Amino acid sequence: MAILSIDFGGTRTRAAWFSHGLNMQARDEAPTPVGQPPSAVIARVIEIARQVVPPGQKPAAIGLCAPGPQAATGLILHAPTLPGWDRIPLAQIVADAFDAPVFMENDANLAALAEYHLGAARGANPALYLTVSTGIGGGAVINGALFTGWRGLAIEPGHIKFPLPDGRIRSLEDLASGTAIGRRAKERLAEGDQPSALRNCAVVDGRTVGLAAAQGDALALDVIAEAGRWLGLGLVCLMHLFNPQAIVIGGSVANLGDLIFNPVREIIAAHLTDPAFNDPDLIRAARLGDDVCLIGAAFYARARSEV
Repeated sequence: MAILSIDFGGTRTRAAWFSHGLNMQARDEAPTPVGQPPSAVIARVIEIARQVVPPGQKPAAIGLCAPGPQAATGLILHAPTLPGWDRIPLAQIVADAFDAPVFMENDANLAALAEYHLGAARGANPALYLTVSTGIGGGAVINGALFTGWRGLAIEPGHIKFPLPDGRIRSLEDLASGTAIGRRAKERLAEGDQPSALRNCAVVDGRTVGLAAAQGDALALDVIAEAGRWLGLGLVCLMHLFNPQAIVIGGSVANLGDLIFNPVREIIAAHLTDPAFNDPDLIRAARLGDDVCLIGAAFYARARSEV
C-alpha cells in the first residue's frame, strides 16, 4: 500500500510518494499558479503530483493538504489564499484523476499530526501546534487523534481577540504574525526618528525585520519582542484551555528563534494562574521543515484508509 501525499498551498504545491511504512520515496514541488482559473490550477496540481507516482503504479490512498477552513469536507471553502474559490470539490477531482480515495485536511491540522508522530511533539498529550507566518493557524492532537471540533473549525488561535487601550479589538494574527511584524515596524519607523537599518530597506516586512534583528537592530528587536509578548498571551489562553504537554511553533516567525521565544516564555511565566501549567520544555520549535504537511497528509491518509 503506497500513499500519494499532496500539499496544495497558495504559493507552492508539493507532492511525495510514501511507502506504507511512511518512507518518502519521491518528491517534487513547483509554484502554484494561483492567478489562473481554478480548473487550470487544479490541473497543474495533479500534474505535479503525477511526477512522483512510479510508472505503472497507483496510490492506495491520497493525503491532501489544502488551505481554508473545513478542508475535511473535501471542498475549498473561503480560503484566504485562494480568492474566488468557493465550494470547489478539490478532493473529488483529485480522486477521479488517480482513481483512489482522497483524505483532505487543512495545513495546520496535518502539520500538528506530523509533529506529533515524528517531530517536536512526539508522544505529547495533548499536543498543540501553531504555524506563525503570514497568518497564525493551529492544530491539536489529543489522545493521539486530531481534535477538530464540531464542524472542523477548532484551534484557530489567530482569531483569539484582545482589546487594545484605544478601544479597538484586534486578533492575535493582527498582533503577532509575520505580517503584523512588518506592519508594526513600518508604524514605528513613521512614528519617530529612531535609527534603524530598516530605513534603508526597499521593502519592510517580517523577513527584513528578522534579518535586522539578527544584526542587533534595536527597533527591529523591539518589534519582535512586542510580537512575542502578544503571542505569549495567546498561548496563555490556550494553555488554560488545554493544559498541553507540548506547544510546537512552526512557520517563518519560528525561525527567529530565541528573539521570539524568549518574550513568549516570559509572558507565559508571568500570566499563568499556576506554575504547574508550565514546563521548561513546553514551548518547542517545529522540526520537520517544509515537508511537515506532506508527512502529516501521509499519516492522515494511512490512518483514514485503514479504518
